[in-house]
Amino acid sequence: MSAASFAEAARVLAGVSAWALGWRPEEFWRATPDELAASLTGPAPSSSAPPDTQAIAALRAMFPDPVETPDG
Repeated sequence: MSAASFAEAARVLAGVSAWALGWRPEEFWRATPDELAASLTGPAPSSSAPPDTQAIAALRAMFPDPVETPDG
């Protein structure tokens, strides 16, 4: 990759990250290529179904919320 093509690609990606992510130049230049790619592609679609009522009840039993007291 030539310096000119790198500079052009960086200029385009900096503009996209500013527009799509609200990043300032400092945030763009501090990001790794993997961070930039992950930010622009978003989460991968889930291949599993969400938990059913029984699974949620089991998780609640395993990890109960702490009891709140009046003083916090």
